[in-house]
Amino acid sequence: MKWSLRLAAVVSWIGHPLVFITISVGIVLATQLSSRAALPLFGAMFLAIIAPMGVLLFLGVRSGRWSNADVSVREERKRFYPIAIPLSAVGTAVMWLVSAPRYILRGGIVTLLLLIIAALINLRFKISLHMLFATYCTVVLFQVNIWCGVAALVLSVLVFWSRLVLSRHTIAEMAAGSGLGAAGGIIAAWIPV
Repeated sequence: MKWSLRLAAVVSWIGHPLVFITISVGIVLATQLSSRAALPLFGAMFLAIIAPMGVLLFLGVRSGRWSNADVSVREERKRFYPIAIPLSAVGTAVMWLVSAPRYILRGGIVTLLLLIIAALINLRFKISLHMLFATYCTVVLFQVNIWCGVAALVLSVLVFWSRLVLSRHTIAEMAAGSGLGAAGGIIAAWIPV
């Protein structure tokens, strides 16, 4: 395997939506709340959203429902979204039940809406979920801390490169994912409510 393919595979795993979102949520909580408040909330989010989504991906690959944890094949996503969307909804409801701050609930609702929109788009066209969530998290992190936003932007550019090198997406699919993610990030973090 060429070094560029190996590097692209590593970057793709680091930039996997579940990893990118987990790190971004950790940064948001660590910078916005005291550690006393952030740790239990992160634990609740991990148990309610992150761990179930990780189990879904693991079992989906293991059972052959999809060929990889990226769920990159458009036809396979038709079996992914009907499970991922309710998991996201349950996770957001749990955040409401544990009295998470409004910005966390808003982020959960926007994430749920992004998954629903991506599922609808998938009926005709596959978008890059890697780029959707990388861009979404980047836009949110720029609101939280400029340096975290810059680091996320660099990683997003590398993820864009990796997904092309691995031939998982076309430029149009990457651009569509990036555009949807940017819109979600603006709604979640930049528009006052």
